[in-house]
Amino acid sequence: MNLITVLGPTAGGKTSFAAHLAAALNTEIVSADSRQIYRGMDLGSGKDIDDYTVDGVNIPYHLIDILPAGDKYNVFRYQKDFFDVYQKITATGKTPILCGGTGLYLESVVKNYQLVDVPANHELRQNLEQYSLAELKEMLAKMKTLHNDTDTDTKKRAIRAIEIETFIKENPKIVPTYPKIDSLVFGIKNPRDIEREKIKIRLQQRLDEGMTDEIKRLIDSGIPAEDLIYYGLEYKYVTLYVIGQITYEEMFEQLYIAICQFAKRQMTWFRRMERTGVYINWIDARLPMEHKVAFALETIERNKKVSAAKIHSRSTADYKIRSLLAVRFYAVAIRPCASCGQGRPHSPCLPQPDFRRYQSVRDSSNATRKATTQWCQNPSSRQFRRSFSYEA
Repeated sequence: MNLITVLGPTAGGKTSFAAHLAAALNTEIVSADSRQIYRGMDLGSGKDIDDYTVDGVNIPYHLIDILPAGDKYNVFRYQKDFFDVYQKITATGKTPILCGGTGLYLESVVKNYQLVDVPANHELRQNLEQYSLAELKEMLAKMKTLHNDTDTDTKKRAIRAIEIETFIKENPKIVPTYPKIDSLVFGIKNPRDIEREKIKIRLQQRLDEGMTDEIKRLIDSGIPAEDLIYYGLEYKYVTLYVIGQITYEEMFEQLYIAICQFAKRQMTWFRRMERTGVYINWIDARLPMEHKVAFALETIERNKKVSAAKIHSRSTADYKIRSLLAVRFYAVAIRPCASCGQGRPHSPCLPQPDFRRYQSVRDSSNATRKATTQWCQNPSSRQFRRSFSYEA
């Protein structure tokens, strides 16, 4: 484990929990919020800077207020900025805490995305326009393995995918290399009805604190209203109210509904992350802060012990099992079948190996027995490798 991640839907108390956990671990926080990077966008983005002070101690935080409002930012730039900060923190011997609710930013780090800032190749795009979607898909399949249909569901996406692969092939050294992240992930969430109530209370509180005046100041500073609307949610609906397109009541109601829908989309994203291999330790946001922090600390300590056990296992027991199985398979494979005299053993004539020899080496003998039997019955299949790799 070289990173701790705190995620969850909006209004769940992620920042406060991450700050208390950082105080307990004496570490620093890296934000994963797509709007908190902008200076002057405070109330609308929910920076909650006061939450970074725990018992009078200021917790260091990063990737907040790093760009002027109105700039465009993307996940490629975020990943680069994150690892610049990450390496500085880890150089001091600390394990950073990544905290936020922007799913794409979180996933780019936790799942070790390899992203390249590929410029538009207008000449290549023009040449590819003459091909059908099926032809573009065939071209792309020759350039890389297609694991799903995401890159080829439309012609525009297929052209962009070919453009990216072409750029990487012509510029292989441009692909950035970052440290491999092994993150322990915590999620903070409320039941749906409490979440909606907290969203309404927080929205009213921010409006009372001057969110409308904040957006007026941004417009007066020269930022076009269209740019603020582009940022969505609070900046979209409050801007529409400020420029007179909707009433205050319409703004409040539409914005409340939009934030609730956004929280639901966040949970959909996090559930997809779980389905694709990211284990999230969910914590009930209603618990007292000391209970949430105690659970996190206990989970972190348990994770460290498991990681140490895995390293030791791979260097000793795993090596012994592979050696024993390799010898057993070789011996069985070259011995003719005793029942029918054929040169290659086969089921049901195949004698069963004595798996008691492996019991002391690996407790999971049942899975190993199943994998071994499958391999013996069909040595040419890959089923053994899949089963054994999963168990190992």
